[in-house]
Amino acid sequence: MTEKLKITHGSGNVFLDIGFSKAEAENLKLRAELMMRIEDFYRKSKMTQGAAARALGVGQPRLNDLLRGKIDKFSLDALVNMLGHAGMRVELKVKKAA
Repeated sequence: MTEKLKITHGSGNVFLDIGFSKAEAENLKLRAELMMRIEDFYRKSKMTQGAAARALGVGQPRLNDLLRGKIDKFSLDALVNMLGHAGMRVELKVKKAA
């Protein structure tokens, strides 16, 4: 017997899809994106965690938390500051919700 699979299309924000409020889901999505950019900076730099942490303006344990995906430990401000220390600029685009 063949069962039909039910497909549910996501919203484009996994945090919203798993039950967070719209505001919190958007905040988490932004933080996750910035964290991925910082991880990419670290991986491409070929630096040790200690050297990369200094370049990002934080301690090595803090960078390790980021690399381990501990999103709850990072605010948007902290992530923007880390990227600034690494010589990157964060741009913000605001638009009306669909």
